[in-house]
Amino acid sequence: MKITQFLVLIFWGLTISACQADNNGAKPYISTPEPPQDKGWTFESAPFWADEFNYTGLPDPAKWGYDIGGSGWGNNELEYYTNVLKNASVADGKLTITAIKEDVGGRNYTSARLITKNKGDILYGRIEVKAIVPAGKGTWPAIWMLPTDWAYGDWPKSGEIDIMEHVGYDINVIHISTHCEAYYFKLNNQKTAVKKIANATTEYHLYRVDWTPYAIRGYIDDQLIFTSVNEGTGQRVWPFDKRFHLLLNVAVGGDWGGAQGVDPTVFPASMQVDYVRFYRMIGNP
Repeated sequence: MKITQFLVLIFWGLTISACQADNNGAKPYISTPEPPQDKGWTFESAPFWADEFNYTGLPDPAKWGYDIGGSGWGNNELEYYTNVLKNASVADGKLTITAIKEDVGGRNYTSARLITKNKGDILYGRIEVKAIVPAGKGTWPAIWMLPTDWAYGDWPKSGEIDIMEHVGYDINVIHISTHCEAYYFKLNNQKTAVKKIANATTEYHLYRVDWTPYAIRGYIDDQLIFTSVNEGTGQRVWPFDKRFHLLLNVAVGGDWGGAQGVDPTVFPASMQVDYVRFYRMIGNP
């Protein structure tokens, strides 16, 4: 008998034995991945992407794009987002995003929603934004992140990271959250932390996320407020292994921002941003 024929017979014999074992009720061994471990990742001391806003005019087009329109953005918001200077301007070392009461595009307010998509994307790292949020009932400023490539499907399957959210009727109360298919606000089980910060609407505060393969941790003025841990059970609970980009916007009204109405007398209302910085994570995932 040739050696190859002999090996084939051995293979079929093992296969038949395995099938018989299954038929007799024995379960085949299937390995399951272990949850990721916290390797104590650190971050580079110098940002690889930043805007210090030390110029004048529109936001730097090499770093920022815009979402434009008045579709309600999935939240029944009242504003029309533009790309014009009165809604997004840089001067005196800061970016100012201003919501204005005016009729444009069938909406009664205008504002701006800046994005770094395909101009400043990041997968793991530290994200810092120093900002003052607007006051006034009906304002809804946010510093947040969305997936650049939507690899796991439409929202919320590919994830969302909220570095800072504030609604004007609940002044100085800051929310940090993550959303995914298994945990998001429409299921009322999103991972969230809430912190009251004195003078959030009148003084700069540093909003930060440290994002590693193990967890997303949220900080306010370098104080740890929020932790969302990777459970290691797949993209339904952890789609945060793909590149994301940053969004800065001031919404008006909407399901959350307008839950207690909108006071038209508070407009124009602005969020001011001192700087935005992205730092690379040190080490391999």
